[in-house]
Amino acid sequence: MSNAQWVQGDSLGILIPACSEALREGGVEYLTKAFRASGALASDNQVVRITQFEECHGGSTGRKRFLSLEYAKPDVELPTQLFVKFSRDFDDVIRDRAKNQLDAEVRLALLSRTEGFPLSVPSCLYADYNSESGTGILITERIAFGKGNIEPLCEKCLDAEMTDPLAHYKALLKAVAGLAGTHKAGRLASNVSALFPFDAAAASANDRIRYTEQQLLNRVARYAEFSTKYPQLFPANVITPTFIEQLKKDIPRFIEHELTIKRFLYSNPEFIALCHWNANVDNAWFWRDGQGELHCGLIDWGRVGQMSVAHALFGALSAAEVELWDRHLEELLVHFADEFHRCGGPTLDVEELKTHLLLFVALMGLAWLMDAPALIEKQIPDLASIKDRFDPKFRSNETARVQLQMMSNVLNLWQKRDFGKLLDNLVEQVF
Repeated sequence: MSNAQWVQGDSLGILIPACSEALREGGVEYLTKAFRASGALASDNQVVRITQFEECHGGSTGRKRFLSLEYAKPDVELPTQLFVKFSRDFDDVIRDRAKNQLDAEVRLALLSRTEGFPLSVPSCLYADYNSESGTGILITERIAFGKGNIEPLCEKCLDAEMTDPLAHYKALLKAVAGLAGTHKAGRLASNVSALFPFDAAAASANDRIRYTEQQLLNRVARYAEFSTKYPQLFPANVITPTFIEQLKKDIPRFIEHELTIKRFLYSNPEFIALCHWNANVDNAWFWRDGQGELHCGLIDWGRVGQMSVAHALFGALSAAEVELWDRHLEELLVHFADEFHRCGGPTLDVEELKTHLLLFVALMGLAWLMDAPALIEKQIPDLASIKDRFDPKFRSNETARVQLQMMSNVLNLWQKRDFGKLLDNLVEQVF
C-alpha cells in the first residue's frame, strides 16, 4: 500500500483510503477489517468478493463509487449494494476544497449506528475521517430508488411532477423534527454535544451577506430589467414596480441589521438543535408502509450540526413550489413543531417559529440568490423563446431551474409576508 494513499482515521483506529485506487488495492481484506471496526460485521464473518466497483458521477464534493459485495455469511442486516463517498478529489481542485464537509457527515454516520437513533438513514458500514489532512471515507448502503416500495428519486425543483407534494413535505419535516426533538430531549449519545458543538458567534459568521448596499441595489436593478424582459418566468406579484421599490427600501435595512437578526435567531436555545441543513426532497427517499403511510429517510448529511431550526426548515422547503409556501406554510410549521415536541423537544411558539424562518429566508436570499438572473441567462441564453419555467430547457438544466425557483420563493415571501415589517417589529423589540 502506498503511504500517500492511506491516512489514520480519527475515530476507529485503522487506516483509511484516500481514493478509490487505494480502496481497490485494499480489497476484501481491508473491507472486512473496516466493517468489523465499525461493528457492522461480526468477527466470524468476512467480505469474500467485490462484484461491482463503479464510478458514481455527480455531487459537488469528493469522488464516489458504487460498490457491490458478497459476504461469507449473508445476512439481511448486511447490505450488499453500497455507496462509497470520499472526501477528496485529487483531480479537481475546486471539488477538493470541500473536503471538510465529510467530517460532520462521518460523525453523523457513526452516531446513526448507536441504539435509539430516531430516523432512517442509509445503514453505515464504515466511516472515518482524518482531520489533519481532510481525508475521509463513508461507506453506506445504497438506496434502491424506484425499486420495491421505494419511490424514484425526487429531483430538486421539480415538485410540479410530484404526486401529493404536501404529504412528501410532511414526511420530510417529520424526519427533520424527529432528530431535532430527540436531540433536545437528551436521548442521543451522551457525547453528541461534543460531536456537534454549537457556537453562536461562528453561526453568525456563516452565510454572511457578501455585498455592499450599492452592490445589492445594483442587483435589484438587474433583476428588475431581467423580470421585465422575461415576466413569464416569475410570479406576477414579484415583478411589479411597487415591489421593486419596496425591495430597494428594505434591503439597506437588512444589511444594517444583519447581525441583529442573527443574534435573535441564535439567542434562544429552544430553537437550536441537531439538524440536517439541506433536507430538500433530492436528499431524501420516500416509501409507503403496509397501511399506506408515507415515510422518509435522509441522505447526504454534509454540514450536519446544531443550528437554528429555521435554517433546517429553509433547507427542507427552499426548493418547494411557491404554491406550497402560500397555501401550507402554517400547516407545515405546526406539523414540525408538534413532531419536535412529541420527540422530546420544547413546545415552540409557531408564530415565533414562522418569524425565525422568514427572517432567515431574507438573509439567505440576500447572501446567495441575488445573482440568479445572471446565472440563469448564462445557462439558458435564449430565454425569450421560453414560454414559462416549465419549459424543457429548465427541466434539463438543474442550475437554472434551482436558481429560478429559489429566488422566486424568496421574493414571493418577501412580498406576501412583508419582510420589511417583520424587520421593523424585530428592531422595535430589540431596541
